[in-house]
Formats: sequence, C-alpha cells, structure tokens
Amino acid sequence: MKPYKKYRDLVGNTPIIDLTHLAEDVHEDVQILAKCEFTNPGYSVKDRIVAHIFDKAEEEGRLRPGSRVLAASSGNTGAAVAMMAAWRGYKAFIVTSPKCSQEKMDAIRAYGAELVVAGSYMAEAEKMAEEDPDLFDVDQYANPLNPEAHYHSLGPEIWDQTKGAVTHFTCGASTGGTICGVSKYLKEQKGEVEVVMADPVGSVFYEYFRTGCLGEARPFHVEGVGKAGIPKVMDFELVDDVIQVSDQEAVETCRKLAQDDGLMVGGSSGLNVYSALKLARRQKEPATIVTVLVDSGLKYISKIYNDDWVAENVYQHTCK
Repeated sequence: MKPYKKYRDLVGNTPIIDLTHLAEDVHEDVQILAKCEFTNPGYSVKDRIVAHIFDKAEEEGRLRPGSRVLAASSGNTGAAVAMMAAWRGYKAFIVTSPKCSQEKMDAIRAYGAELVVAGSYMAEAEKMAEEDPDLFDVDQYANPLNPEAHYHSLGPEIWDQTKGAVTHFTCGASTGGTICGVSKYLKEQKGEVEVVMADPVGSVFYEYFRTGCLGEARPFHVEGVGKAGIPKVMDFELVDDVIQVSDQEAVETCRKLAQDDGLMVGGSSGLNVYSALKLARRQKEPATIVTVLVDSGLKYISKIYNDDWVAENVYQHTCK
C-alpha cells in the first residue's frame, strides 16, 4: 500500500508568502515575506515547540500513553498541547488567562483537555505542578527546548525558502522561544541578519531592551505577545532592536489583511506585519524582511473581527 502522511506529520514546512505589495514608500528592492504558521495542524506556530518537547520527553521515557501533561498558555500552546495529547494518548490540563479568546478556550476543550482560567495563569500552573509531581509540565517560559524547536525547524525553513537572502527577521515575543531560536540559527548562517522584536505597547520588553530596567506593564489586548516580566527563555543578546506596536495598529493591520487580501490572521500576526512594514520603510538598500503569521484569525472572530469588541477595547482603550 502507498504510504500517506497522518495529520500529526504535518507540523512545520509551512509556506512562505510575499506581502511586499502592502508596503508604501519603500526602496524598490525591499521584499516582505511571511511564514504561514496557521497551516500547522493546530493552526499556529506553537505546534512546533510542543511536538519537539513531547518527542524529547518520549525519547527520555518521561512521557508515555496515559501520562498527564500541564501547560500554562495564553492560548495557542495550550491548544497545541491539547491536540497532541489527544493523538498521543495523554490527559492534558491547560491553564490560561481570561484574556484568551473564547474560540481558543473552546478548541482546547474540544480536544478533550481540562481547562483552568486564572488571572495569574502562570503562577496557577506552577502551583499545580508543585502539588502534583506526576504532571509533566511543558513549562514553555523556561524550557530550553522551546527556542531549540525553532532553531531546528522555523529558522532553517526561513533560510532555505529565501535561499539565504533574508536580511531581517521580525516578530513579537512572549516566551521568547520563536524570536530567539530563529535569531540564533539565522545569525549562525549570516551574522549580519538583523533581528527586530515587535512588542505591544504596555509590555515591558521594549523598556527592558532600551534601559536594562524592568518597568511596569500596562494593559493591552493583543494576545500571545508581550509580558509583564522576562521569561527565562528570553535572550535579549539575540535581539538587535525593538519596535513598539499599539493594539490599534495591530488590529487595523489584521482587518486590512482580511478585507483587502482575504488573509485572516490573529492579532500577533497583525503586530508582526505592522512591524515588518515599519522596518521596510527604514531601509535605504535592498532587503528581504521575513516575519511570521502566527495563527489563524478564525480564533479571534469574537474579538478583533467583531466591531463592537474593537470599538470598546481598542478605540476606547489607550496605553499612555
């Protein structure tokens, strides 16, 4: 019989698309490309890290059918854990924030996972792990396998798909796994590659990068990026610059992509594309800028594609 792939084998090797037509007033030889991470089985970039973490744990005998796994997540990692736990025979417990979209919460439950919603969701997951040592904690914020997954997959794919022409990489950060793993790989191939973090206004990363001091976080609505503290996985030595992006800029970019290009993506993808466009306008020489379309906009219909929610939470909300 002819061998065919299973759904679980489709993680990674995502397409890369050209978004240069979105740019205005840029050097004629500047190109903007984006990895379509919403084509992963769980519709987000987080499938990469969960597959890598689970594979390593299984090789070491720490995970086997019947194991119980735990993940603190703003949504996408939780969905990836729930999905992969379903097909590997684990019981998943996901702890997320009230900020998580209803669609992502519903997806986590649909995969059969138990969902806990807590304001201090990372602290709640730590407490659960301490109280039950038999739980396997994915621990994406401190687990070095997080950036390692991107070092071994997303980074090489970007390099190969651009045939080494990439000059800039920009994306948001939460755990720091994506930006650090990709940065490490690309800089090893070509040291002059510039890596720029896109950070929501209200997150502490921008000020920490500029001053080395941890400022006070302020509210923002874009999910899956930014933080109130510095995760252990984050390595600012691998970041060359930080661009701030407001909720409004990120959301309006998402809605423009959907309405003008038929490309429906999540808020962090809007943030990434806005950063890429801003970075493109800075270039005085030829450049190939690569960013990441993190997940599908179908996970945010009730939020960034809902006029009432946007009016109440974006246009009436300002971070000073």
